[in-house]
Amino acid sequence: MYTILYTIKIKPNQEEKFIKAWKELTTLIYKYEGSFGSRLHKKHALHFFAYAQWPDKHTFENAGGNLPEEAHHCRNRMREAYEKFEVLDKYEMIEDLLKPQRSE
Repeated sequence: MYTILYTIKIKPNQEEKFIKAWKELTTLIYKYEGSFGSRLHKKHALHFFAYAQWPDKHTFENAGGNLPEEAHHCRNRMREAYEKFEVLDKYEMIEDLLKPQRSE
């Protein structure tokens, strides 16, 4: 598995707009590009941290060409809502001891 770490600084009063667009875009990437999805965390109101997981580096590096037009609109709404979106680092996972989540 390949993991990408992000830090995001949200513009004031744009938190809900960002979260909605992030969820929509993440769902599209998952559906059309083969990602395992992403998790979004909040440090405080305007500082978020996210990570996206992919099956492997190759899948991540070749993603983007299968997304529908709707993805561009989601990405634009995200850009309008943040001041800074930065890739912190990229990692290959070597062990996974997270407890699997159960659907309820």
